[in-house]
Amino acid sequence: MNKDVTRLYYVYDPMCAWCWGYKPTWQKIESALKGKIDIVYIVGGLAPDSDEPMPHEMRTQIASYWNKIESQLGTEFNHEFWSKNTPRRSTYPACRAMLAARRQDAEQKMLTAVQHAYYLDAKNPSDNEVLIELAKDIGLDVEKFTFDLTSDDIEQYLKSELRFARSIGGNSFPSLFVADKDTVVELPIEYQDANMTIEQVEQLLSYA
Repeated sequence: MNKDVTRLYYVYDPMCAWCWGYKPTWQKIESALKGKIDIVYIVGGLAPDSDEPMPHEMRTQIASYWNKIESQLGTEFNHEFWSKNTPRRSTYPACRAMLAARRQDAEQKMLTAVQHAYYLDAKNPSDNEVLIELAKDIGLDVEKFTFDLTSDDIEQYLKSELRFARSIGGNSFPSLFVADKDTVVELPIEYQDANMTIEQVEQLLSYA
């Protein structure tokens, strides 16, 4: 990785509800800064692999987050997810799906597909079967995606990316960092004000 290039790191998790709420603002930021700075997506790894059903208390807590985000940001959620699925506290499969899709230059398409499946269509992206179905829906090479999704190569890639995310301070999601050479600056997340972040990045670029 060339440290001399100024980058904007977007640390996210595909199954992070606050990242879903932030999506419209992030898209404005990304559109405004495209071509001005190298924008890099970094998966954050919110919750490790688990085959255990999510405890009732945790389900209630996460459902309350959805209600809060819906109320504060106007984000749409399909609350039928909780009755149609057996949720697991496991986002690593969806994170691996991002990396597998990145291998086919389709990380952002896969991210949107996972978010729509989870939050709008009440599907469970903790299940590899759902992720493979989404890969097919967005036109990926499904055979390659399926192989990559459970490969040791992608597993090592995920571990490396999570280490990098933590090394720059990416411990919560979404997070934004501007990195120039050996300097990393964390930006506050403004969920409804894209312009503030755009101006902060442009100011940092003027000093780079």
